[in-house]
Amino acid sequence: QVQFVESGGGVVQPGGSLRLSCAASRFAFRAYAMSWYRQAPGKEREMVAAITVAGDSTNYAPFVKGRFTISRDNAKNTVYLQMNSLKPEDTAVYYCNARNPFNDHDDYWGQGTQVTVSS
Repeated sequence: QVQFVESGGGVVQPGGSLRLSCAASRFAFRAYAMSWYRQAPGKEREMVAAITVAGDSTNYAPFVKGRFTISRDNAKNTVYLQMNSLKPEDTAVYYCNARNPFNDHDDYWGQGTQVTVSS
């Protein structure tokens, strides 16, 4: 059974930084594109950042571009999200997602980690 362990969430002041991690096990991590999504209360889940299988290409939502960086370490089966210059509107539960690039229906979700940006 695929298992994800997300960590790194917490409470931070505006302008601060956090680094999220999502470690996968029992899973062919190197074969999956990885993404981070977020969902704020009362809002739909939205894509934040994505990275290809090899890690050679990334994609960001406009509202985080220039502030967040997604990366992956295939040797550690882990994907990261470095978040800088955090804003109150970044407050949400952040989820990692793994998707088979050849089959959109073959995907998995982490359990989510809470990020709260507040003074």
